[in-house]
Amino acid sequence: MRAIILAGGQGTRLSPYTSVFPKSLMPIDGMPISQIVVCQLRDFGFDHVTFAVGHMANMIKAYFDAGNKMDIKIDYSYENEPLGTIGALSPIEDLPEEFIVMNGDVLTDLNFAEFVEVHHKNQACATIATYAKPVKIEYGVIISDGNNDIIGYDEKPILNYQVSMGVYAFNNSIMKYVRKNEYLDFPDLVKILIRNGEKVVQFPYHGYWMDVGCRSDYERAAEDFVKMRDRFLKHSVRFGHTVFNLHE
Repeated sequence: MRAIILAGGQGTRLSPYTSVFPKSLMPIDGMPISQIVVCQLRDFGFDHVTFAVGHMANMIKAYFDAGNKMDIKIDYSYENEPLGTIGALSPIEDLPEEFIVMNGDVLTDLNFAEFVEVHHKNQACATIATYAKPVKIEYGVIISDGNNDIIGYDEKPILNYQVSMGVYAFNNSIMKYVRKNEYLDFPDLVKILIRNGEKVVQFPYHGYWMDVGCRSDYERAAEDFVKMRDRFLKHSVRFGHTVFNLHE
């Protein structure tokens, strides 16, 4: 199985850390967040990972090299300029019939093999891993009838949304909507697929998920990983795979 890890962003929300090294190398308990992701992918049966890189690409390649140390094939696709979440796929010419694409800064205990299996069984063009995220409104919300008559008042309500986890399964057929080296983000692709009658489904997940793109979430994820390390790397621990760290 093949996975594309998106690691080309500048990670501005994690500045000043990301002025020194790329977001995908942000350490979690002594190892880069993307190393945890690679270990998980390998242990769920993936044998080929491609890093889509741009910002500080040489540091990512210097760390992972060809993947020999982690018993998985690793190669790289380079962006000369930002191409967006999906545009970053356009330079990759050997994509298989089914593959996953994911952000390199996600901490989750999602079973990636099950995710791909569900995508395949649904015969979907695209499957989006989603997570229930409550959003608290810090104001009193006015409910009116459209004629300025107030018919209700909701003090600081909590709204629940299914948000994208930054993990996607695709069929190769999506590439007919992706132009070579042109910018295209994932939300735009979803709209294109729906407009063209393609099947797009969600995979609601109820385990652990944290996007470490901002400082508070990064710090929370780092704490959670230390407390629940076996939950994220249980297969590596069980089967004795080596998990090297920044100090080796």
